[in-house]
Amino acid sequence: MKFAKVAQKLALWTGSPKTFLGAIILIFLWGLSGPIFHFNDTWQLIINTSTTIITFLMVFLIQNTQNRDTDILHLKVDELLRVTKEAQNAMLGLEALDLKELEALRKQYRSLGEGQTVDLDGTVVEEKHKQDLNKC
Repeated sequence: MKFAKVAQKLALWTGSPKTFLGAIILIFLWGLSGPIFHFNDTWQLIINTSTTIITFLMVFLIQNTQNRDTDILHLKVDELLRVTKEAQNAMLGLEALDLKELEALRKQYRSLGEGQTVDLDGTVVEEKHKQDLNKC
């Protein structure tokens, strides 16, 4: 079985309410066992080591699942952009842009949201508040 399939199944299992309840029960039982072991260092080391190992493994599991979900989301959005006539097909290749280019594009879209119309080359075509002033 591929790692992706195993990771997906483990992510579903670890994210279930039953698994969470099981973890709470284990911690509760560990706490109850404290007096039996006189709350010594070995008793504390058991929970510390267990939780560290589980956390370490979960990081990779979560990252794999998040990468897969992100890829699926990107493919769906790409398909929507592809079939929408008014969409800018240039958006399909955003992964190739560096951080400065992405920030410039983000500023253009932010200005669109603030009532400005921006041409594809980044020049402001018209501003909403100027139109509103002309109406008065």
